[in-house]
Amino acid sequence: MEPKITDSHCHLDFPQLAEELPEIIDRAAAAGVHRMVTICTKLRNAPAVRTIAESHPAVFWAAGTHPMSVAEEPMATVDDLAGLAGHPRMVGIGETGLDYHYTADSKAAQQESLRVHIEASRRTGLPLIIHARDADDDMARILSEEHRAGPYRCVMHCFSSGAALAEAALDLGFYLSMSGIVAFPRSQELRDIFARAPLDRVLVETDSPYLAPPPHRGRRNEPSFVNLTARKGAEIFGMDYADFAAATEANFERLFTRARV
Repeated sequence: MEPKITDSHCHLDFPQLAEELPEIIDRAAAAGVHRMVTICTKLRNAPAVRTIAESHPAVFWAAGTHPMSVAEEPMATVDDLAGLAGHPRMVGIGETGLDYHYTADSKAAQQESLRVHIEASRRTGLPLIIHARDADDDMARILSEEHRAGPYRCVMHCFSSGAALAEAALDLGFYLSMSGIVAFPRSQELRDIFARAPLDRVLVETDSPYLAPPPHRGRRNEPSFVNLTARKGAEIFGMDYADFAAATEANFERLFTRARV
């Protein structure tokens, strides 16, 4: 029997997965993935994402406005997010964050949205789920400023930024989530960042349907593949896979307290 493990970040409502969801969840279970968090990236999609979590006991959900969608979506309010957080299977706020790779023109709105999500995390007590791309300096600055203004809990989802942002996040007590990128051949610098991180601050995820780890790279990702990323994580930390899986399970339950099973 495969050790139990959690896919801490996936997008089960995306069309690449939604059309065969029962089969995908069955394959995840066969791979030891007993729990997953599906992420709503636009608040108007919250009812559909919530229904997935209500329909499948292995699935929890989180909601926010993705930074790449901020310019085209209504600005979320703290009340909007806190209202959604009343649902018992909603376990996190986000994903939110900063992405300057393609959408730097909405930089100011992204920063405003990020601060709204941080305040919602404080108000609800639910952890913040952060997306960061090509915005390391602003991200470290805002996370630190806001944490000084009032503490909150956070995971840097699909972490693939630089060592300085990793250090800043870890210094604030945040978590780093490992995606299939760590298994890409050219990701040695990222593997080195994770190797220096405390084991009790590491999660694993797929970000499916994107970023499938080898040997599935370039094809659709799905939650069952999270164990491939976790096996690479065990290698990075010089651990047995079962022990690494157990460590990430404990970390997940410490951060996502509503998802304890």
